[in-house]
Amino acid sequence: MNNQQIESLINDPQRLVKLEAVHNFRDLGGYPTNSGQVTKWRTLYRADGLYRLTPSDAQAVIDIGVRTVIDLRTHKEVETRGTFPVEKFPVKFHHLSIIDATWNDGDTPEIEDVVEFLVWAYRHMIASAAPKFADAIEIIASTDVLPLVFHCAAGKDRTGVLAALVLSILGVQEEIISADYGLTESAMKRLLKWAEVSQPDLATAYANMPARFAAADPRAMAIILNDLNTKYGSVQNFVREIGVSDETANTLRKSLLVN
Repeated sequence: MNNQQIESLINDPQRLVKLEAVHNFRDLGGYPTNSGQVTKWRTLYRADGLYRLTPSDAQAVIDIGVRTVIDLRTHKEVETRGTFPVEKFPVKFHHLSIIDATWNDGDTPEIEDVVEFLVWAYRHMIASAAPKFADAIEIIASTDVLPLVFHCAAGKDRTGVLAALVLSILGVQEEIISADYGLTESAMKRLLKWAEVSQPDLATAYANMPARFAAADPRAMAIILNDLNTKYGSVQNFVREIGVSDETANTLRKSLLVN
């Protein structure tokens, strides 16, 4: 598949779920796999901070059928910012803290190159949080949870790695996975534009953080996937190594793929 075809796939008008206060809510449907099947539309979503949803946003999420939310943020993020409004809009809610501290709160190396920094961050995340990613995959493969959305704060790093692992299990081409990850670049621009008007504190926070923290360069995800292929033979072998059974992987394919 050439670059133009990949661009057309990832920019399908159905992909972005347009909301008022959440800017990276995306459908993972429509991606071809090595089995000849395609990922289902309106079944699995990735997103940024759902704690920002307005009431009309939350209703829109329910209206597209979402039954389950997986929140990948830290305990501190949940405590200080809140969650999806489960009291008013009931869903099955799971909190899986992938990392103990965000980059702002933890120790990060002074790596200026964006790709080099992201590769460091994702390698560290995968090494330290592999069982939690496996737990998230198990939830996605559970009975009666779909349609489902998983998210973190920007819908980029924790969400991006989980999306890459799930799409790899489904057999999506790695160039597509990396390009899908890169869609967050434009989502970050939408978020900042909105924040300048609606949430100045958030806009200020992003303005004051290193630019590499908000980057989503597809080359970084490509390196991470290559890492896993090199070390484990395939990404699917890696997820098996971290505890995702073949039965779970097969269930995901049955649930999330269509001919």
